[in-house]
Amino acid sequence: MTDPDIRYDILGIGNAITDILARVDFAFLEKQGLTPGSMTLIDAERANALQVALAPEQIMGGGSVANTCVVAAQFGARVAYLGKVARDEAGIKFGQDLQSNGVTFPSEPLNTQLFDNLPTARCIVMITPDGQRTMATYLGACTCFTPDDVLSDVIAASSIVYLEGYLFDPPHAQEAFRRAASIAHKSGRQVALSLSDPFCVGRHRAAFLDLVRGHVDILFANEDEICALYETESFDTAARHTAQDTTFAALTRSGLGSVVVHDGSFTKVEPVPTQVVDTTGAGDAYAAGFMAGLTAGRTLPECGRLASVAASEIISHYGARPLSNLWAEMGF
Repeated sequence: MTDPDIRYDILGIGNAITDILARVDFAFLEKQGLTPGSMTLIDAERANALQVALAPEQIMGGGSVANTCVVAAQFGARVAYLGKVARDEAGIKFGQDLQSNGVTFPSEPLNTQLFDNLPTARCIVMITPDGQRTMATYLGACTCFTPDDVLSDVIAASSIVYLEGYLFDPPHAQEAFRRAASIAHKSGRQVALSLSDPFCVGRHRAAFLDLVRGHVDILFANEDEICALYETESFDTAARHTAQDTTFAALTRSGLGSVVVHDGSFTKVEPVPTQVVDTTGAGDAYAAGFMAGLTAGRTLPECGRLASVAASEIISHYGARPLSNLWAEMGF
């Protein structure tokens, strides 16, 4: 029976970021002192210097969970998003982009006069010939997301509240996460978490473990992230720890597909073969397909299949937003 109090299938909470995409070679990353495949936090001066050194191919709305929200909306899910942007042109375009993709964006923009004119965040995504993405992120207005930005009425009206691991870096974000999880659980809703990045996990391992063990109902992570969480090089070992710490997780393994952990059992999901062009947003799309299926009442194998199809579409082209109408073709 449908809960009449639920207005949204998925509510995403994350870093509201504009993505700047460019192709580079490995020599460029080495010259810039960047680790391939990593996400590095940078200041405004470094962001400006990187942009000058690159030839951007695309500038578009981004942010990990915002990407998930857009893909989930493509699947027909009812979606909302909370994140902090500035009262600037990039912030306005970010909101318009979400809304044009069917995502409700009720967050109030930052009062820049009170916060040293911090601009909307941007992420410089550098794509190497192997399709891997290396990210350098200037958080800007994102750092001002606080517990006051956690809208209780929106959370209470959302079936799944999906938290972005990247948001852990700003000062008040961990408190905001716990507030969101508390409100969700008191309202009978589920809380999902993306670990986002192995380096992010390394910075906040104890806090992430506390979230996973006591506040999260559904965990999303790739192989590197889950191994970083449990400080092991063995995926099987990390998966066993995951099964002990949470009842529900979806763990992705790139070309090996994914493993869904549920009540101590493991279900392998095969990948959907495709030509890899750019891995930016693959995990975001996977989470979108999975949660869209879950909130629509699909079985776990069906959820995994939808997740794999979504990730496959995203990595077949540049950018983290879908280009095809594959979702409609699947009859979803």
